[in-house]
Amino acid sequence: MSDQIFMYAALGVYFAGMLLIGYIAFRRTDDHEDYMLGGRNLPPWVAAISAGAADMSGWLVMGLPGAIYAAGLIEAWIAIGLTIGAYLNWRLVAPRLRAYTEVSRNSITIPSYFENRLRDTTRSLRVVSGLIILIFFTLYISSGMVAAGVFFESSFNGDYMFGMLLVGAITLLYTLFGGFLGASLTDVVQGLMMVIALIAVPVAAVIAIGGLEETGTLIADTAGAGHLSLLGGTAVTGGTILAIVSALAWGLGYFGQPHIVVRFMALRTPQEAKSARRIGISWMVVSMVGAVVSGLVGIAYMAQRGIELDNPETVVLLMSQTLLHPFVAGLVLAAVLAAIMSTVSSQLVVCSSALVEDLYKVARKTPPSQKRLVLMGRMAVLVVAIVAILLAISPNDSILGLVSFAWAGFGAAFGPIILLSLFWRKLTNWGALAGMFVGAVTVFVWKALNTGLYELLPAFVLAFVAAIVVSLLTYRHNEEIQQEFTDTGTMLAVPRPHAVGDTP
Repeated sequence: MSDQIFMYAALGVYFAGMLLIGYIAFRRTDDHEDYMLGGRNLPPWVAAISAGAADMSGWLVMGLPGAIYAAGLIEAWIAIGLTIGAYLNWRLVAPRLRAYTEVSRNSITIPSYFENRLRDTTRSLRVVSGLIILIFFTLYISSGMVAAGVFFESSFNGDYMFGMLLVGAITLLYTLFGGFLGASLTDVVQGLMMVIALIAVPVAAVIAIGGLEETGTLIADTAGAGHLSLLGGTAVTGGTILAIVSALAWGLGYFGQPHIVVRFMALRTPQEAKSARRIGISWMVVSMVGAVVSGLVGIAYMAQRGIELDNPETVVLLMSQTLLHPFVAGLVLAAVLAAIMSTVSSQLVVCSSALVEDLYKVARKTPPSQKRLVLMGRMAVLVVAIVAILLAISPNDSILGLVSFAWAGFGAAFGPIILLSLFWRKLTNWGALAGMFVGAVTVFVWKALNTGLYELLPAFVLAFVAAIVVSLLTYRHNEEIQQEFTDTGTMLAVPRPHAVGDTP
């Protein structure tokens, strides 16, 4: 009972800290742009760590270690693909998107950027992309709620529903009032907690087992040598190659994730993307290695103690509870919650922006006041959270399964369009619509076909081709668009003394 008290105390400290940060962000939120984009004033280190924490979710601390535990190092190809994709996203997309969204009528959401960049007078591009965000993010947020419920079941032998509702309520509160800034600042704290936990737990487990040699021997004896191979065994088969290609394809998804690329848009200047990239990728590499090692070490630890896991995704939770002081274990458990809550909060803000900025404002004939927009933004956060919780009451897939589908949906629908809009002058609104439609539909169809190839790869390729073909058929020269393209290049080449929102 005393151990439980220590762990609950650690969780209480964590929850209180998140609510305090949300309150501080609330005091610094004055208008709609502040609520949705933090006034475009994020320092590089905040943008970098918050983007990583918003990206990883419960998948990093539960999904990936669980996959490694169950299938071995072959699942690490997902981590490799994601790291490559994240690097290219920071290198190619971040600086140019930050510049282009400001040049193109100061767009503060991805849908509004598409509409402004492509001069879509029909507004259909903004509405369709807003609906895609709502559909896939509701599923994505639901995966976070599922992870929260599983967390409480595994860590405290508690009730799934209670855990899901508690985490959902805390996350909702600080996001509801703190908006984008609250989500970003809490993400920084949560990101640091995640990386510390993923270092501490496997190190403690290796020491408890008896060293690296004993750990490796136990893994090989228990799970087989194939668990220690990136090829999953001694023979390379067609299925192995398909699994590796599917895992690497996860990296393509980065280009289209609204909750990640919105951090690029919030940077103080395009030039600061370089330092943010270095910080973000360093955080990511350490976190990924920690997650992979945690899964492998978990095999040896459970085998040595004769423990059988009903759910492999709880391997890090169980090791932390048995290896560490209860209060420290509570902080590690809080890090698991941090992984879940950081993603959910970021996605709630993006859903709010889709509902208010891209659907509500389009439907209204007269521009609403800033006060009303902020109020509507908070109401939108509440509505999306409730829907996601209802979907999570009876989950029908693993955390990794839910995340992978939503990741594919965004990557295929938005990734090709974001890349083409930034680097190809001839993209048209009809080409973008065609690409979005083909990408989103292909994800659903390919998933249903169950071919063994991750649906993101074919959907991304087909969306890219559709966008190019339709754009070439519908292209009309527009001098204003051409000038914006040139102005974006100029902003990247000539640093400004002060960023948007800065005081000279």
